[in-house]
Amino acid sequence: MDDIVGIKIGKNNKIIYFYTNKLKIKKNMNVIVDIDNTLRFGTIETEIHPIDSSKLKTKLGKIVRIASKQDYHTAEKNERDSEKALKKCIELAKEYKLDIKILDAYYTHDREQLIFRFVSDTRVDFRNLARDLANIYHTRIELRQIGVRDKAKEVGGIGSCGQKLCCARFLNDFDSVSISMAKNQNLALNPTKINGLCGRLLCCLKYENDCYKECRKKLPKIGETIKMDNNEEGKVVSVDILNEKYEVETQKGKIEINLNGSN
Repeated sequence: MDDIVGIKIGKNNKIIYFYTNKLKIKKNMNVIVDIDNTLRFGTIETEIHPIDSSKLKTKLGKIVRIASKQDYHTAEKNERDSEKALKKCIELAKEYKLDIKILDAYYTHDREQLIFRFVSDTRVDFRNLARDLANIYHTRIELRQIGVRDKAKEVGGIGSCGQKLCCARFLNDFDSVSISMAKNQNLALNPTKINGLCGRLLCCLKYENDCYKECRKKLPKIGETIKMDNNEEGKVVSVDILNEKYEVETQKGKIEINLNGSN
């Protein structure tokens, strides 16, 4: 068993889990963590949880050390400087007439890297922009293009269910979601109903897809002609998947078949 703890990094409200690295830590402590070989400053938001790491689907980073007062002041300076760098980057992008939207900027804790994230519908040549930023800030510059789903994850919002977006709360990776999942669940293929704030198919379509597929195995397809117990034939005109019911149209009228009870 390994100990993990939830940590909030920067202004992002999402909690990311890290191995405690056997450090004596507790909730509300500030720590320095390793994310993709870069150092970040964060605050512990949860209690310590023991977990079997072999069951984790994603690889977790580690807490490097408990933050000192100097680390705290460095983090504050990095945040102030990042905000200034963001404004400058937006200004330069406009000068170069780049079709991009800069979302945010942040320094790694050791200031060895300054990262800008942006969204764009097209491929962008930002070499001149990167060169100018490197000349101004004298550190390694990374301009990282992210997708619209990543943007929603960072910005956040309220979904049609009335809850905070799943991607902003707990999703670490985006699973592929297909239109067939909406069809499996008998949902109207209306973009306003099956698309999220990002404009892509709702991530939650995947959550219950396996359940719907399993229930569908017991039911006929709409349009299928079936023979009932009285040898009368009829055409399936509707299916209620979760209640395991379907409606058949016969020469005598419509008949409801309920697999969990009487007709």
